[in-house]
Amino acid sequence: MTTASAPPTSDPGTGTTAGARAHARAQEAAAAGQVHAMPTLPASAWPSPPADVDPADLVHAEVVTGGGYTHLAVARGTHVRLTDLTGDACAHVLAYRLDRPWERLNVADTVKVQWQVYLTAGHLLLSDAGRVLASVVQDSSGRQDALFGTTTRARNAQRYGDGDAHGPSPAGRELFALAAAKHGLTRRDLPPSVSFFQGVRVDDDGRPHFEGSAGAGAAVTLRAEVPLLLLVANTAHPLDPRPEFTSSPLEVLAWHGSATTPEDPLWTATPEGRRAFTNTVADLTARGIA
Repeated sequence: MTTASAPPTSDPGTGTTAGARAHARAQEAAAAGQVHAMPTLPASAWPSPPADVDPADLVHAEVVTGGGYTHLAVARGTHVRLTDLTGDACAHVLAYRLDRPWERLNVADTVKVQWQVYLTAGHLLLSDAGRVLASVVQDSSGRQDALFGTTTRARNAQRYGDGDAHGPSPAGRELFALAAAKHGLTRRDLPPSVSFFQGVRVDDDGRPHFEGSAGAGAAVTLRAEVPLLLLVANTAHPLDPRPEFTSSPLEVLAWHGSATTPEDPLWTATPEGRRAFTNTVADLTARGIA
């Protein structure tokens, strides 16, 4: 294994505190107008806001690199849009109640309660308390997976030669662990996740078939139905058959909005959904949040 040698201490660029500071600040300037690998602050300065969103309403804006992750703590009613920019992103998502993170996404209940394994617009992300964490309000991808979760370090090491979070082929569980730590959560707080943009279909004999991507520009918009914490790992899907680790940039935008109300058709679309929304608002009202 080769390693880079350390720069000489006499390096006029970064050999002193003042030089290192100037170099770091120059990196920010050099990044202007390019793809961002960190949130833009303020979010309203995002250079390419969606046509249907007032830039002043943006609360989070970034591009997550392939093999990267992000985490968002957002208010109830916030809309979060994930966009596969070039066609090889895979957004693995975990959701938690921000005010009580022990209530979190339960993929089994999400699938079982709604009688649906393929989550798309009109479906809900449910907690194990029977409440709605988020609703899927828009989906131009049609490629998703609620069965196979994300990748592990051991599996990526076996397949690609490395699964470390900071390596060339990071595993989703390792990226989730980093994101979770930012909010005082540990590996034991990581349940199974759902993923968007790389589809899987199960045939009549129970065999999974990897469908791949819907292509560049596909987007999914989630609406927070509670104060919400989202963890997002952008890394290869565990069933991706390509021998090379493949993961491309993912745009993540969030903006102010309103939570679902009884007047919204989604509230009464199904008996199961109506019950989940009713449970959610009853709990939020009791806590003085709704």
